[in-house]
Amino acid sequence: MAARSLFTSECVTPGHPDKVCDQISDGVLDAVLAADPRGRVACETLATTDLVVLAGEITTTARVDYERVVREAIRSMGYDDPALLFSADKAHVQIHLHAQSPDIALGVDADAARNKDIGAGDQGMMFGYACDETDALMPAPAWWARRLVNRLVEARVSGEIPWLRPDGKTLVTVEYRGGRPARVDTVVVSTQHEDAVSLDEVRRTVRRKVVGPAFPRGMIDGATRFHINPTGRFVIGGPHGDSGLTGRKIIVDTYGGMGRHGGGAFSGKDPTKVDRSAAYAARWVARTVVAAGIARRCEVQLAYAIGVSRPVSVRVDAFGTSEVPEARIEAAIQDLFDLSPRGMIEALDLRRPIYAGLARDGHFGLQGGGRTWEEPTRVEDLRRALSDGTPAKAGVPAKAAAPARRPVPGAKAKARAKAR
Repeated sequence: MAARSLFTSECVTPGHPDKVCDQISDGVLDAVLAADPRGRVACETLATTDLVVLAGEITTTARVDYERVVREAIRSMGYDDPALLFSADKAHVQIHLHAQSPDIALGVDADAARNKDIGAGDQGMMFGYACDETDALMPAPAWWARRLVNRLVEARVSGEIPWLRPDGKTLVTVEYRGGRPARVDTVVVSTQHEDAVSLDEVRRTVRRKVVGPAFPRGMIDGATRFHINPTGRFVIGGPHGDSGLTGRKIIVDTYGGMGRHGGGAFSGKDPTKVDRSAAYAARWVARTVVAAGIARRCEVQLAYAIGVSRPVSVRVDAFGTSEVPEARIEAAIQDLFDLSPRGMIEALDLRRPIYAGLARDGHFGLQGGGRTWEEPTRVEDLRRALSDGTPAKAGVPAKAAAPARRPVPGAKAKARAKAR
């Protein structure tokens, strides 16, 4: 019998108090980048009952009405009713922003003077992950928890379920057999609602209109357990129910715990901060490896020193699912992908005001919305580089095919995946 195991991931709606703060911080970033693409932003947000506090460092030529940005962001999340005790018109906004530290700027700008490049805006390690469990090349528990959130948002915004309110959380437990998703073991949905609606109606409607459409056919079975608003009541929510902070949902923002995390949050940071740009680039690389059929699972780690343009290390882990030695994959990656801050920013076009949408809808898995790292732009380059045995620059035709020391999975791997 195939080994059985369970794995659980969660997701939160845009109206969750921490996500409120992520979107406000990224709304500020977008406002700066729209007028000054080279602006430097490190903006944090705290939200509680009818209060928003902005704090951080911003260096820019842009003239930004930060209070207006905050109120527009809050309104876009559905907090337009003063009765919720957190609303766009009634919240008090405090702004505590100043210029970026010259010591940090010195480190980021130093390489520009020497090497016509920019240094990393922080030190640390970042991870990217991809797997073939879903069409989005995301882990099944994280992706299905995200789909549940998306259905909650769609049903609220469209009016399909008129009593839904902005705050909510989902959780999905998937049963794996032999390392592959076999069924959904447990579904948890907690959603804020109008006071007048009954618990029976909440559970019945969410089960039919939210849970049903979120999962592939056959994954829900008679033994699947459902916990919908398990406390029995969820009327008080949002920042009035629980204070929020930027950057507290880093696992929701990545791979639901399936891949490792370096610890750095994304929101409120401009792309010179490698916490953000390198995490997107690492996902791009890992996704390319899996999309190319080189591995069924891939995790990429990048590490940087502040002020230094090149990563201090690049590591690939295929978890035993690749026929190609990981050292060869690492060599090909470093030749095909410019993983310097400048290289990542330019290749992924990161100086655009795209970030509030990412904080709202998810950074990984979805295509569009500026998610250039989700586009399969280097798949064939990587296949050619590994089949030739000597990495070739992206966009440059590979040499005449020479026998590879070990085969790169192509049609056979795809056939095996289809059979699964």
